[in-house]
Amino acid sequence: MAELHPEKIPAAVYANRQGEIFDLPEYAMAGRSGNFYFLPEKEDLIPLPEDSELFILPERHPIAIDPLSEEPVLLEEAPGNKEIISAVAAFMAPAHTAIYTAAYEKYTPDAAPLPLFCYTAVGWLDGHFWVTGFRSDPDQRQDFSDIPQKLINSRTRWRLERHPDNRLIQHLGKCSLTYGCPAAKNYFLGRYEAPLPTSPACNAACVGCISLQSSGCCPSTQDRIDFVPTPEEIAEIAIPHLEKVPRAVVSFGQGCEGEPLLQADTLEKAISVVRGQTEQGTLNLNTNASLPQAVDRLAKAGLDSIRVSTNSARKGCHTMYYRPRDFNFKDVLESIRIMKDNGGFVSLNYFILPGFTDDEEEFEALCALIGDYGPDFLQLRNLNMDPDLYLETVQYRPRYKPMGIRNWLAEIKQHFPHLRLGYFNPPLR
Repeated sequence: MAELHPEKIPAAVYANRQGEIFDLPEYAMAGRSGNFYFLPEKEDLIPLPEDSELFILPERHPIAIDPLSEEPVLLEEAPGNKEIISAVAAFMAPAHTAIYTAAYEKYTPDAAPLPLFCYTAVGWLDGHFWVTGFRSDPDQRQDFSDIPQKLINSRTRWRLERHPDNRLIQHLGKCSLTYGCPAAKNYFLGRYEAPLPTSPACNAACVGCISLQSSGCCPSTQDRIDFVPTPEEIAEIAIPHLEKVPRAVVSFGQGCEGEPLLQADTLEKAISVVRGQTEQGTLNLNTNASLPQAVDRLAKAGLDSIRVSTNSARKGCHTMYYRPRDFNFKDVLESIRIMKDNGGFVSLNYFILPGFTDDEEEFEALCALIGDYGPDFLQLRNLNMDPDLYLETVQYRPRYKPMGIRNWLAEIKQHFPHLRLGYFNPPLR
């Protein structure tokens, strides 16, 4: 189904001190890409997806586009009064990828970093909010718009009561009921992809980590698991899910844990137990790919696929973001090679940030990685982090304007026609 685009560019929006959002019909919305500001094209815009959220950005004035000059304009006060105004951004529902981030400028130099979300440019036209993005995966696995919360709660509590001694199921119950984790909700609903968090430890100190914030940038969005489940606790979740759910996926490596490869002994035993009882479904590992020999062991035990998370195809930018302990970017590449050599499926969970992702040097590095190591799938996941903090972290110093995310995507498709593109871990069976 073709995406809907507006007949003209939407108006800029802002928020007042009471949190009310207004439009500015005399200005067009702006989109940010790295250190540059642009007037979006109609093809860049879609209606705000259902289940998305709007965020007010404190201590940040909106930037709009003057429709006559098409130049960016900083807006500091509400029309008709001297009230200070704030920028507004959209956090798009899963399976959507940003083309531009929200355009703003800090009005206090020591403004606190934004929480760990993606901040997509948003505007207003004909009674609707519009965002700069596109649907990157038709899969509906994280669409809960037609599922009553009461049903999710009752299914979760029912299973918690039936498995009081399984610590992992109890942990996922908190993820479902407290944090609203889509993966946990899907497990309790008995559909799509189920999570298998296992590791309280990590060997990286990612600046944008969502479960443990050692960087001090902002609070983590959820608690990290504080125990290592047994292979039997893992199998009690994985086996029924793989056997009963059509095209099921179960995945080690979740937002509520550290690096699962650090628990390779446990994972290897769990995979052996699961594959000893069922060949159905897909066993997947979401990982920073830091331990190639552990990847080799798990692949030989029956792991079907890995999803390698990376912010960049360049060693320097990868290192500055992940801040690895006892591994390096060469290990990540070696893990990809080993998984492919074992006949496994490899996805890149490639964090998308307009202006950085589509920087020409980054594009060339990604093309080289894909060409040399042959991953099967590219997941177009938005980077959930304050754009300013991220660009400062990776020391972004562009030599040219970015390609544009739509152009970047077209080039990727042209260079690698067999590379699959999407958002979620694909089922392989």
